[in-house]
Amino acid sequence: MGQLTISKNNYMDSTVVSNLFIDEYMKDANDAQLKIYLYLLRITNANMTTSISDIADMFNHTEKDVLRALTYWEKQHLLSLEYDSAKNLVGIHMEEPASKQTGEIVSLTPVVSLVANHVPDKELEKEVATIQETSIPEKPSYSLDEIKAFKDKESTEQLIFIMEQYLQKPLSPSDLNTILFLSDKLHFSDDLIDYLVQYCVDRGKKDFRYIEKVALNWAENGITTPQEAENHAHKYDKTIYAIMNALGKSNTPTPKEVEFIKRWTDEYGFETDVIFEACERTVLATENHRFEYADKILSSWKTADVHHKSDIQKIDALFQKKKNAATFAKQPANNKFNQFKQHDYDFDAIERAILSK
Repeated sequence: MGQLTISKNNYMDSTVVSNLFIDEYMKDANDAQLKIYLYLLRITNANMTTSISDIADMFNHTEKDVLRALTYWEKQHLLSLEYDSAKNLVGIHMEEPASKQTGEIVSLTPVVSLVANHVPDKELEKEVATIQETSIPEKPSYSLDEIKAFKDKESTEQLIFIMEQYLQKPLSPSDLNTILFLSDKLHFSDDLIDYLVQYCVDRGKKDFRYIEKVALNWAENGITTPQEAENHAHKYDKTIYAIMNALGKSNTPTPKEVEFIKRWTDEYGFETDVIFEACERTVLATENHRFEYADKILSSWKTADVHHKSDIQKIDALFQKKKNAATFAKQPANNKFNQFKQHDYDFDAIERAILSK
């Protein structure tokens, strides 16, 4: 996203905020929305230039957070966003606040424009399109009566109990406000909320701000069930892609491939270094059916009680010892103690047979 150039006819070493904004708009906005709106007023008066990425960096938000805030203020008719034919953001027009009760506009400063010197950013263009198409509702501040009515539902009581076990703390009124938002505005089922919190806790995240961000991401991607959420999580799981790459795969993992990887990490309980070792041996051994081949190796290591990479070295050493013993046994001998038939074991073939079971 390119730089946004601000133009105006006069300069003031101060920022004027309408009383209407303070009286009627400020109370319903969250921190990010307030910061971004006030910052737009500030740079308007100073004839400064900025960009979406600059605003995100200044307030430690994501570019999506900034776009979501801009979309919110556009819905409040305090600014309008201008897009080109390719849905690139090219302008922001600041509007005068109007009374929500009377519709009267109180003019304090001239309407100004933020003109974008656009530099294409494909990822950000996708985010803009997503926000426009999904129209994710803003989180309201529910009254205590609304929260109490929601909390007193039998199904909600059970959900809250489960969540408190996950988070290992009682839920605060702010936490309950977020849960009600997920249920009321995002239309998440109890099962999906349950899965959401479990998903975040499994990743070491118990902060409700993080939980809410994940929920918004799921809502934007049209996720409505725990299964869809699981599939979406697999799509972006770095471990899964790392293992895919280790097997020489660059495609999006199929459900069957994900099933293999989840078996190795969850059921077998292997750390990634053990799995990568199996992948390396698989790539050296075959170009076909690599998931099946790697699964045979890891299955045999599971049976052999392998837990760490050092355990593999012990198995390799034992295998090599047996192989050397077999080679020695094949050598002919002329003494009377070796006149009987020697066993002709092919330990390479044995290993292949084990892996093919």
